[in-house]
Amino acid sequence: MSIRVVIADDQEMVRTGFRMILESRDDIEVVADVVDGNAALEAVERLQPDVLLLDIRMPGLDGLEVTRRLAGRDRPHIVICTTFDLDEYVHAALHGGASGFLLKDASPEMLVEAVRAAAAGDSLVSPAITVRLLKELASARPAGGVRTPVEPLTERERDVVRCLARGATNAEIAGELYVSLSTVKTHLANVQGKLGARNRVEIAAWAWESGLAANAA
Repeated sequence: MSIRVVIADDQEMVRTGFRMILESRDDIEVVADVVDGNAALEAVERLQPDVLLLDIRMPGLDGLEVTRRLAGRDRPHIVICTTFDLDEYVHAALHGGASGFLLKDASPEMLVEAVRAAAAGDSLVSPAITVRLLKELASARPAGGVRTPVEPLTERERDVVRCLARGATNAEIAGELYVSLSTVKTHLANVQGKLGARNRVEIAAWAWESGLAANAA
């Protein structure tokens, strides 16, 4: 079954380029491309896409407000794709519930992988900003604001989270820890439940905020 995608960006060339890249893949279908945040919300309600590929700076509602309004839903998973590598945008998008954050100069393959990861409930953040971003998320967190797991993490879960915190994919974590891919996914699902995290980006952010990832980078 194809991954259904809506693209929201106010630049026609960007929308056209993203559509061409994504529709060149057999497993992805672009069901709409729209020019602003209000149109994005309408398209989500009407078409129920799996993934919303969302710019930040758009007329009317910006991408951050769209992300906030869609927070808490199972679908769509949101991937922010923007020209602006500004810390406040990245922080707001990921804490608002976005599943990924890419810069528009990312490779076509990374764009495709970000969409696939989001559709699978996973996430992808541009490697150029991942570790820097997560460290800054930690330093920006007010004292005493770090969430406490409802149950302590096991040592193996902590190992998985440390790898995640430095930007490793599930496959890379499996290779490093000599476990299967399904085992990694199980550990991450358990951690997500213990933390009440919405996605792996929040897990990684927690690792930096709590100090678990201090020696992971």
